[in-house]
Amino acid sequence: MSAFTETLIYGHKRAFKPATLSPMQKLTLQYVIFGLVYYAFCVIEGMLMRVDLINPNILPTDEFYGILTAHPLVGIFGSSYLLVFGAFTFLVPFLMKKPLWSFKMAQWSMWLIVAGVFTFWFDGFLSRYAPGYTLYWPLPADFDQFDPVSGFFFVLGIAVVMVGTLLYVINIFKTITYTPKGWTNYPTGGVLLGDALGVTTLKRFFQGKLSRKVPQEHPVSLPVAAIARGSVDVLFNVAIIVFTGVLILIYMIFQMAGHSLRTSAIDALLYKNWFWWGLDLVADGLVLVFVAGAWYLLAMLITGQDVFMARWARFALGLELVVSWTVWSHHLLSDPSQPIGLKVGSGEMVTAFELITQGLAFFITLVMLWKARPLKMSHPLRFLLGGLLGFALAVPAGIMQADVGLNRILHNTQWVVGPHVHVAVLVGLTMTLYSAVYLLFPILTNGAEWWSNKLCVVHFWCQLLGGIGMGAFMGMAGLQGQLRRTLYFDGEFTGYMWLAAAGGALLTVALVCFLLNIVMTVGLQGAIGIFKHSDLPPSELVAGSDFAVQPEPEPAAG
Repeated sequence: MSAFTETLIYGHKRAFKPATLSPMQKLTLQYVIFGLVYYAFCVIEGMLMRVDLINPNILPTDEFYGILTAHPLVGIFGSSYLLVFGAFTFLVPFLMKKPLWSFKMAQWSMWLIVAGVFTFWFDGFLSRYAPGYTLYWPLPADFDQFDPVSGFFFVLGIAVVMVGTLLYVINIFKTITYTPKGWTNYPTGGVLLGDALGVTTLKRFFQGKLSRKVPQEHPVSLPVAAIARGSVDVLFNVAIIVFTGVLILIYMIFQMAGHSLRTSAIDALLYKNWFWWGLDLVADGLVLVFVAGAWYLLAMLITGQDVFMARWARFALGLELVVSWTVWSHHLLSDPSQPIGLKVGSGEMVTAFELITQGLAFFITLVMLWKARPLKMSHPLRFLLGGLLGFALAVPAGIMQADVGLNRILHNTQWVVGPHVHVAVLVGLTMTLYSAVYLLFPILTNGAEWWSNKLCVVHFWCQLLGGIGMGAFMGMAGLQGQLRRTLYFDGEFTGYMWLAAAGGALLTVALVCFLLNIVMTVGLQGAIGIFKHSDLPPSELVAGSDFAVQPEPEPAAG
C-alpha cells in the first residue's frame, strides 16, 4: 500500500480518532460535512451556468433556469444554514459552559434541513421547475408554464427546511436561558434572555447607569448575544417563508384538483413587500448580525483579547437587528407602484445606515487585530482578513444599488449578483465561515493536524481571487447592460463571461483543495467514523469535558 493510499484511508499520521470524539463534536462535524457537500452542489451547478452564459447552447434553456431557481436556495439553506447552525449549536454551549438543551433536537434540525434541501433540489433537477427563486406572484401559480406537482414538492422541501430551522432557533434560545439540573445560584432565564437581546443595556441606559466608569457585568457574552439576535431574524424569516409557502401550496393544490384560484385575490404589491421583507431578513439581517458576532469571536480567540469597545459593539448589534427589519424596500426601488416614502425611507436612508453598523463591526475587529501585534499569520487569521475584505467590497456595492437613480441602471443586472451578492457570500460570508472551520477544527478533532498547510494557503488565494474576480467581471457586464436571469445568444457579453468563468474556476480549485485536505487529514475511515454512534454521553461537548462539575457562574450583577 502506497503512502498516499494509506493516508487516504487512515488519515494524516492517523492522528484523527473518531471513537474518542464526543457526540457534540461528531454532530458539529456532520453539519460541516453536509454544508460542504451542498456548497459543492452550488459550485458545480454555478460553473455549469457560467459555461452556459458563454455558450447558451450547452444546456437546454429550461434546465438552465431550473438550476438558476435552486442554486441560491441550495447555497443559503443547504450550505450557509448548515455551516452556521452547526457552528452555533456547538459554540453557544461551549461559550456558556453548559450542555446543549436538546441534543436530539439538534440532530432533527440537521436532518430536516438536509432532507428538505435535497427534496427541492432533486425536484428541480427532475422537473426543471423554474419560476425563479423569488417565487414572485403569480409565477408559482402560472400552471400553463409550470407543473403544479413539481411546484408542490419544491415548496414542500422548503417547508421542511423551515421546520428544521425552527428547531434550531428553539434549541439556541432554550440553551441560553435554561438552568442545568442541579445548578444553583444561576441567573434566571429572563435575565439571560434580556441580556442576550440587549434589554439589559437599554434598561441601564434609561436608568442612567450606562457609564464608562461603571463596569458592566453581562451574564451572556458578546458572541452569544450576536447569535441570539441573529436568531430573532431567523425566527421571523421562518414565519414569513412558511406562510408564503402555505399560500402557494393552497393555490397549487386547488389547481391540481381542477379549481384555479384567482391570482388577483392577493394584492401583488402587498405580496412583494411581504416576501422581500422575509427574504431580506436573511440577506441584510441575520447574515450581518451573525457575521459581526463571528468576527468578534474569531478576533477574541485569535488575539486572546476582549472585544474592543464592547459596549458599542453590543449597541451596534442591537441597532443592526432593528435596521434589518426596515430595509426591504431597496428591492423595490424600480417598482413603479411602490410608494415613494418607502423607497426613500426604507430603500435609501435606512439601507445606507448599514454602512455604519457593519462599518463599526469592521473597525472594532481590525483594531483588536492591530492592538494584538505582532500576530502570526495563521489560517484562521488569513481567512478572517479575507472575510473582512469581502464585506468591505460587497456592502458598499449594495449601498450603491440602494439609490433610486443608480437603481434604474443597476436593477436586475449582473451587477446585483456580482459585486454585491457573490462577493458578499463567496468572499465575505464563506471566508468568515472557513476561518471558523480552521479555528474550530483542532477542537472538533481533538488536535488533528492538517495534511498540507500549503493546500490551506492555495485554498485561501483561490477563494479570495476567484470570488472577487468573478464578482468584478459580472459587475462590469452589468454596467454594460447585461441582465441577470437572462441568456444572450448573440455573444454580446461573452468576453466578460469568460473572465467571470475563470474566477469560478479558481473557486472550484479552492473547494477541491479544501476537500482534499480534509479527506487526507481525517481519512476515509475517519470520515465514516464521524457518523457512527459515540459511547460518550451527549452532555459532553468535547471529549473529556463534563459540565456537571464545571464551576457555576456568578450571579448576574444587578
